Amino acid sequence: MKNAGSPKEAIRERALELGFDDCRVTTAEPPGSLPQFERWIDSGQHGEMAYLDRGRFKRADLKLVLPGARSVIVLAINYDPAGRTAIADPPALPGVIARYARYRDYHDLLAPPLQLLAGQVNQLGGPGTRSLAYVDTGPILERDLAQRAGIGFIGKHTNLIQRRGGNWFLLAEILTTLELPPDAPEPNRCGHCTRCLVACPTRAITAPFQLDARRCISYLTIELRGPIPTELRPAIGQRIFGCDDCLAVCPWNRFARTGRLLRDSMRVDLEHPDLLELLALDDDSFRRRFRETPIWRAKRRGLRRNVCIALGNRRDPRALPALQQAARDPEPVVAEAAHWALAWIQGGT
Repeated sequence: MKNAGSPKEAIRERALELGFDDCRVTTAEPPGSLPQFERWIDSGQHGEMAYLDRGRFKRADLKLVLPGARSVIVLAINYDPAGRTAIADPPALPGVIARYARYRDYHDLLAPPLQLLAGQVNQLGGPGTRSLAYVDTGPILERDLAQRAGIGFIGKHTNLIQRRGGNWFLLAEILTTLELPPDAPEPNRCGHCTRCLVACPTRAITAPFQLDARRCISYLTIELRGPIPTELRPAIGQRIFGCDDCLAVCPWNRFARTGRLLRDSMRVDLEHPDLLELLALDDDSFRRRFRETPIWRAKRRGLRRNVCIALGNRRDPRALPALQQAARDPEPVVAEAAHWALAWIQGGT
């Protein structure tokens, strides 16, 4: 690392050297959006994500997460899939996986450089400095802190948007007892645009800047452990893990860039996954294929449930034998989804 004029400049320079695409700083004070978050939790719109409720007190006071915390370093990691190669012979019945999940698990990829940067922060702070790093795992309101740090602004779809990167990026944070001068917040730049509200297949964006997670396809296909509500299943289409629709229509994506840290970890086999092949995976083959990807979070039963619904939405008779076998699955959530798909393909409701 070259010499830098201040600890903050040195941290930012080191972050860029390690491959992060942006690095900014805010204070450890609670974000101003905290009351809205608490109302969202109290209304039950977080669904079964009970960890959000359990950690609400820490989210309100970062000193409960790291005693003496004075600053938060927020990092952006782009994953725009520029330059992806189309496969010559796509499967007859392909599924759709959210873009961020078409890489190796970002938690594993980002942890080493993040720990290196946290070590640099402690070294710059001197004896007694403590820092705590998170990659989408800590009890903090990282989106809101990132907005206050100037990483981006919160769009009407409730996700963060970068002026120079659009929607395609991940966040990581370092809480530290080292006091650093904060960066200026990023003002909202959505204007009159409502493309994301119109694009949401399940109308989970109930109003500008308001999301009912219980209707969101990302929640339904990843976080929800039980059956997906039948009235929402047709809108899921062939999505089997996550949804990018509200992100993909954002006009700020014209400035998206390919991220350096994730570029070499793309999984080509997840570009156009074969639904019938996925439904046939046993425990061992599922583990070998997905253990190091975000899809591991859904577990085999969750993925099989999602695949059954996607096949039902395809209404292709070629899926009937596989679905008939899945209808005998010992996991009730899989068997029920397979029965639904069979009825859907055969003309039922």
